[in-house]
Amino acid sequence: MTTFIQSIKSKKRFFILLVAILILLPASVLYTCRYFGASKPAFGQPIRHGSDSRDAVAFTCNVDWGGEYLPDMLRIFKAADIKATFFVTGRWAENNQELTRLIADSGHTVANHGYSHKDHSKLDYRQNQLEIDRTQAIIERVTGIRPVFFAPPSGAYNEHTVKASKDLGCKIVLWSIDTIDWKRDGTEKIISRVGKKLHSGGIILMHPTDQTLEALPIIIKNVKDRGYEIISLEDIVKTIEN
Repeated sequence: MTTFIQSIKSKKRFFILLVAILILLPASVLYTCRYFGASKPAFGQPIRHGSDSRDAVAFTCNVDWGGEYLPDMLRIFKAADIKATFFVTGRWAENNQELTRLIADSGHTVANHGYSHKDHSKLDYRQNQLEIDRTQAIIERVTGIRPVFFAPPSGAYNEHTVKASKDLGCKIVLWSIDTIDWKRDGTEKIISRVGKKLHSGGIILMHPTDQTLEALPIIIKNVKDRGYEIISLEDIVKTIEN
């Protein structure tokens, strides 16, 4: 009799455990999808790369100095039929309006890099908003196009940056392949950094320097030789939004 009762209790515990698993499993799957990239990012959250479903990369260039190298960079991109995204600071665009218009007129995207290259992770909501919005207005006035992308200087941001960017209609974009060309530690190192980290959906970050200019044609050739398309940042972002 005791064995029979114990058997019933054991089956009851098993049944309760099974029900609990069935209830909790969907939540567990949702958690995994949310934090391990199976679902698309929420609007406002930083975009670091596109989907790996397409063998393609995009070029971005952060600009707060180095304007003297941009015309040649534009010529290299034109020769390779590449459309890049140039994240410019508001103060730079204000002081270099003709060059800013040239970037846009060449078919590239002019995007927001904050007004004065501040550390956005140390700014409150209002300060973040002012930096981003002021630059939005300048770029729109100079090019006629209001940016939809914002790249915080040095990739630094906080929850206020995310909210301010979202409220102003901008998607925060970071990178997954960094040339670290601002160090100016050699063309070969710039080329090597891209080669080592090249991947599908990659966002390549560069700056306008003399060494970047020298490395750029080689980087473009290496990327294509390894079977990757070079597409716009807009198209890279679409791979994770569609």
